[in-house]
Amino acid sequence: MEETPLAPETLGPLDDGERFDWLRLLRCENIGPRTFQVLLNRHGSAGAALAALPALIASGKAGRAIRIASVEETEREIEAAQRLGARFIGIGEPDYPALLRATASAPPLIAVRGNLSSLRRSKIAIVGARNASAAGLAFTSQLARGIARAGHVIVSGLARGIDARAHQAAIETGTIAVIAGGLGNIYPSEHEALLERLLEQGAAISEMPFGWEARGRDFPRRNRIVAGLCRAVVVVEAARRSGSLITAKFAADEGREIFAVPGSPLDPRAEGANDLLRDGATFCTRAEDVIEALAEQNLSRTQPETGFFEPGFAGRGYQPLWDELELPEVGAASFAPAPAQPDGGAPPPQSGVEGTAPAEKPRGRPRDDIERRLFALLGPVPVSVDELARASEAPAREVRTVLLGLKLAGRIEWHGGDLVSSLPASWPRANDQEE
Repeated sequence: MEETPLAPETLGPLDDGERFDWLRLLRCENIGPRTFQVLLNRHGSAGAALAALPALIASGKAGRAIRIASVEETEREIEAAQRLGARFIGIGEPDYPALLRATASAPPLIAVRGNLSSLRRSKIAIVGARNASAAGLAFTSQLARGIARAGHVIVSGLARGIDARAHQAAIETGTIAVIAGGLGNIYPSEHEALLERLLEQGAAISEMPFGWEARGRDFPRRNRIVAGLCRAVVVVEAARRSGSLITAKFAADEGREIFAVPGSPLDPRAEGANDLLRDGATFCTRAEDVIEALAEQNLSRTQPETGFFEPGFAGRGYQPLWDELELPEVGAASFAPAPAQPDGGAPPPQSGVEGTAPAEKPRGRPRDDIERRLFALLGPVPVSVDELARASEAPAREVRTVLLGLKLAGRIEWHGGDLVSSLPASWPRANDQEE
């Protein structure tokens, strides 16, 4: 099953020099996805951005210390990747996963081992507790096999427990492991053999330096990639404040479907999943629950119409998972490849050139529009989700997805009887004016 194409029609591969410069710029201290995007839009290429960094450091305007990665360090990382058969794929290249490219904090460059065709297929994440119960592990095997047989690739984080069982159940059909550390330093180490087995039909992905040892902050970064790759996330056994709920929040922020497997109210391992269900996630008690819901899904309604190369993209729902430079964005034109013309001629003039009309202002995300409409309808008095769907004239499934994201963000409260209300901090003030 192919993933819905969301990539621009004209994407070109990086040449070896550009790929080297991209990797080196990303390995500079305090440069994460947002700073990388701003620097590329400002300077036009990673090479030019690298050349400009010494002057930025000398000016004191960077706001943070910057250590520029050396040529030798970058060469060593590329050599290590080549020894393991890994590739570095840029966000503007056709092999980069389309849904991940559409997320607010997409990694500009990912290292990939394995079967690249798995990146182009429809992907579903299954995540959950490391200390999973026997029943939870058994259900995960059943669930992963059923979803995989329907043509979807199973994505997870290679952690102990639910993650590992999901990978094991889908090895023959294709599974993708997202690594918190580098591809040359697998955590946990006992899953190295599992990783090698899944590479024939699936893949392993990381954005971290090749030999990087996973640390605490790296796991939420990994979780956002798990969520970003997938059309939906299924949570099986998750305690409150667990990493699985972080993955669910990232998915909800991007308008992806959230499923949760109900568990015993006496089992702390089920509290997080049960909370998700109370807050509007879709019940999952069999693989068909996921498969049938995705058959009705229209991804084009939940994806942004802007791209990584456009100013302002990284500010859309960006998660502060890095210590980054605070550089103001510039209004420079995107350096993404210009669309080829059907007749093979030159691209049309840019807006503002004599004889041309101004470019149409990019439209907002449909999910943002639904969120604004829902907030205008919500107040301190609980109202049913069905009534919100009718009043907002939005599909009930999308309303639930948006509400779940708002709940995870602490902006609304979910009551019994499928009722929701906004929290006091969200109530309009007497002097608020309608826009």
